[in-house]
Amino acid sequence: MTGSLALAAAGGLVGAAFYVNYVEQPARLALDDEALAKEWEPSDHRGFVVLAGLALLSALFGFATYRELDDIRWLFGALVVIASWPYTYVAIVPLNNRILALIESGAVHEARAVIKLWGLLELGLIGIGLVGVLIYAWAAG
Repeated sequence: MTGSLALAAAGGLVGAAFYVNYVEQPARLALDDEALAKEWEPSDHRGFVVLAGLALLSALFGFATYRELDDIRWLFGALVVIASWPYTYVAIVPLNNRILALIESGAVHEARAVIKLWGLLELGLIGIGLVGVLIYAWAAG
């Protein structure tokens, strides 16, 4: 049961990251500078909570399944999925802070270019989640 929940949460992580990159990001970049500035902070905070929460749930269920079944594949899947946390902290959070500082200083046009780079780095979350899903699916199969 917990293995299924680990896989489902990892799938949710992939789906949410995919949504951010292929639905939300293009819509955000289509906005004018003023609307982009208003939209950025609340959207970024909500997305961060959702993605971090799904990764945490998936990892916790993966660790629980590893303890229950003593199958190392569940441990590897959990470690891969939770790797989204340090990835986000090292690669994405500094850009978030830079974007917010640019918006606060009124340099929204410059922030737009950094938001484009941010979107490319967010693709890494899709990759991390997919690897986790594949490992969990292998373990469940």
